[in-house]
Amino acid sequence: MDRYAVVGNPIAHSRSPQIHAAFARQTGQALRYEALLAPVDGFARTVADFRAHGGRGLNVTVPFKLEAFALATRRTPRAEMAGAVNTLAFEADAILGDNTDGAGLVRDLEANLGLALAGCRILLLGAGGACRGALLPLLASQPAALTIANRSVDKAAALAALFAPEAGAATLDACGFDALAGRRFDLVINATSASLAGALPPLPPGLYAEGALAYDMMYGRGDTPFMAAARADGAARVADGLGMLVEQAAESFTLWRDVRPDTAPVLAELRRQIDGS
Repeated sequence: MDRYAVVGNPIAHSRSPQIHAAFARQTGQALRYEALLAPVDGFARTVADFRAHGGRGLNVTVPFKLEAFALATRRTPRAEMAGAVNTLAFEADAILGDNTDGAGLVRDLEANLGLALAGCRILLLGAGGACRGALLPLLASQPAALTIANRSVDKAAALAALFAPEAGAATLDACGFDALAGRRFDLVINATSASLAGALPPLPPGLYAEGALAYDMMYGRGDTPFMAAARADGAARVADGLGMLVEQAAESFTLWRDVRPDTAPVLAELRRQIDGS
């Protein structure tokens, strides 16, 4: 039976084994998917051992996405632009590295939440790895404008300069949080880690255009602090990142097995478990 796994440190909390087991049952694929705890200084060794024992592919989570990028012997364009790899596929004489996070985000926004990104004014909060991984797929969806806002304007500006050749007709700019005052957006995406600490990016009021969606890449039971603040500030809709988690997993599964699972029932079951309903 083909073996797959998610590798990280820590890893016990990961929902990936449950998600991929559901995908396998649904599509009739014979595979086993597990969670691997790698020592913080033993990622490459863990990967080599897994591959030597018949492993076909890996999902990679914190803190190993940069090491996975370096380990891959060839990479997809979206992995190259993201500068990080969250999916490895083992070939006969190569290791393919991919990054499915941004594609999972876009698919959640468009397919699950029904938001047409073409022509949207998008605000992306943060300038770390989560932001960088999302930029290429977001720009490929042909928004009217995309703004990267971050505490450190230099980091945001560096990302805007890096992705400028990929922007097409979209306006791509960068600024600090305070410079957002007076601007309005159709989609605001929180790609910072603030929600993990129960905190908020220091945003000015009035960011949300009529019908706007506020999206937090984090997820949990009920609203995150960002989602609650967005509701109070006039966002018409809010969503967390659980759909992104399931959709990026489906991208990996499709890469490995050449069949795309139906994510809707898997997402619904995860939501039911998290909400306790």
